[in-house]
Amino acid sequence: MTEHTAETSATIADLLARRYGLVPNTLAQLPIGQGTINYRATCADRDVFVKHYPAGTDLAREADAIELSALAGHHGVPVAGLLPNHAADLIDTSSPYAVSVWEWMPGAVVTADLTPAQAHGAGATLGRIHATFAALPASTGPSPQATSWLAVDLANLTTTIDRLTCIAQARIAAGPADPFDALAVTTLAERRNAIDEIPRLMSDLPKLTTQVLHGDYSPVNLLFDRDRLTAVIDFRPPDPFFIAYELGRVAFYPNTVATTTDWLSTARTLIDGYLQANPTIADEDILACARVALLQLLTSLYGVKQHYLKPGLFQDALDEFWLLRHRAARILLDHQAETNVLLHDLITTR
Repeated sequence: MTEHTAETSATIADLLARRYGLVPNTLAQLPIGQGTINYRATCADRDVFVKHYPAGTDLAREADAIELSALAGHHGVPVAGLLPNHAADLIDTSSPYAVSVWEWMPGAVVTADLTPAQAHGAGATLGRIHATFAALPASTGPSPQATSWLAVDLANLTTTIDRLTCIAQARIAAGPADPFDALAVTTLAERRNAIDEIPRLMSDLPKLTTQVLHGDYSPVNLLFDRDRLTAVIDFRPPDPFFIAYELGRVAFYPNTVATTTDWLSTARTLIDGYLQANPTIADEDILACARVALLQLLTSLYGVKQHYLKPGLFQDALDEFWLLRHRAARILLDHQAETNVLLHDLITTR
């Protein structure tokens, strides 16, 4: 990632003036995002969101993602409008800082305790996105992501867990102790034991539908003004993957499962909203969505892996997310019967 400095701010501010006709009074880096560096630029007549893509980013793919956002907007999904530069480019590459510039959208992120109206709106909007993107030619193409996901390498997962555990234990022994190191050792040991659950969970998965998705549909990319969903942001490039994954991920979001007592009710409301907007989804995709979400949690070391091998831009947030994801995996493992009943009930009453 590019280090944010006064020189960086000056360069991006100059770029905005030259290429977009926007003169920022202030340019503040935002403590969000792991793949891009993000800013809020406050200009005389408006605020804008500036997304800086680090070196090595596939900008053609990012332009495809921008097109997906626009397509969703044309079909009634609330999205941020892209502001092209003077040359009508979606992404400006005239300086070392490749950027896209977007309308600043009202609203706030709600990461855990969604109201029933927020959950229903999140589900209905995802249903609308999936119904829209199902018609894209890319949705009928192969899904390398799905192939890779189904062929999870349990030996490699175990080896990585052991490697991370050794690093954490070495840091504890060297001192002074970091509280996260002790938590990492404990949670990694629990995750290693849970690997035995993965073959069973994988064994009778039905054939799941793949298509182009939002790609990162989670509460951190949804903005709400009270109960109203005001914007869906950060669409990812069009890589077909499981509908069940994206639905399960948001319906059983780790923050919600790990920190609220009514997470099953939230999931029911969200999936019900989804079904109203996308009624043609196959029963198998609904029935599998909680299990796919659980498998994703069990097979991912996101957060703790970055902590010890390649720290992210906001690693403290990744550390917290690892702990939430780990707790959510345990809860979902312990409540598989309840989630199965909920999902069967939804498909029989739709």
